[in-house]
Amino acid sequence: MDETRTPKYMRLKQEILRWLQEGKYKPEERIPSENEIAEQFGVSRQTVRQTLGELEAEGWLHRMRGKGTFVSPPRPGNRNGKMIGMLTTYISDYIFPHIVRGAEAVVRRRGYSLLLSSTDNDKARELECLRQMLSQSPCGLLVEPTKSALGNTNLQYFLELQRLGVPMVMLHARYPEWYGPCIMVNDERGGFLATEHLLSLGHTRVAGFFKTDDLQGVGRLKGFLAAHRKRGMAVDPSFVVRYATETVNEEAVAAALDLLRRPGRPTALVCYNDQLAVKILDAVRQAGLTVPGDVSVVGFDDSPLATATETKLTTLAHPKEELGMRAAEMLLDLVERPQAEAEDIVYEPELVIRDSTAAPPPVP
Repeated sequence: MDETRTPKYMRLKQEILRWLQEGKYKPEERIPSENEIAEQFGVSRQTVRQTLGELEAEGWLHRMRGKGTFVSPPRPGNRNGKMIGMLTTYISDYIFPHIVRGAEAVVRRRGYSLLLSSTDNDKARELECLRQMLSQSPCGLLVEPTKSALGNTNLQYFLELQRLGVPMVMLHARYPEWYGPCIMVNDERGGFLATEHLLSLGHTRVAGFFKTDDLQGVGRLKGFLAAHRKRGMAVDPSFVVRYATETVNEEAVAAALDLLRRPGRPTALVCYNDQLAVKILDAVRQAGLTVPGDVSVVGFDDSPLATATETKLTTLAHPKEELGMRAAEMLLDLVERPQAEAEDIVYEPELVIRDSTAAPPPVP
């Protein structure tokens, strides 16, 4: 997670919103001055001014000339009645700033405000976020499930929001227990395309690295296995590496280094995402090998990281900003037409071929 990839004003905005959600400052209480906030967070006064201006426009704050900036009182049917909640796993994740920008553009254009909250990919934190959302009475909710492959431990709060008539749209995956609309990428197809690309280049020893705690990882693994099955090729069990989000370095990167140093090593690697692919590029170098001369590597998401490395990554495209825009449009249509129904939107991934893949090296 790279905080520097999220605009400073957005990070500051979320921190001030958290103050308000957690009751650090009460209605009609003055918040710190621009200078005090700038000093506390190490940002410019211009950044603070931009942030406070947005929060004022959205009804969270109001200014009194010569006195300062104050917390606005709740205004039923105004702020809350036009407020959309958005729960993400990581606000500063390398994909989500793009999704947030897309969603926020649509929400603002249609006269609503957006309240962001991050679960930090933690089920207990998701519970806190849902409680906060309930207290804010949003008129709709965009949700990226937290560790979606592990089930919905906070189902009762989702059901309560549903009982209150709050429509929801899920992003990237849908909890197995849920049945509302979802906007996602066809992860299984993406895993298949990545693997099929390598197999078509002549690689027969392809390893894959996939998360265990979200359904995106499950889908990409299924695609990896399907590509081998289509060609009648067995998969070496040791070439399938599964890891939890928190143990990516200990389980995924360390496993890659171990595989690359053994006899009969893989000549190609399929990675859960571009973040992992960049880490594995370092592991390849540590093993004394080159990309793509000795090892081909494929990422997923076509993030800015894919072209920021010395070797440009072959990867799968992710709609990012468009996904956020369409998710917001879908949700606001449900808000404004309560009897309407929404169908899932599934993006078909496209392979973006760059410099990190090539035919396998000749067998000595």
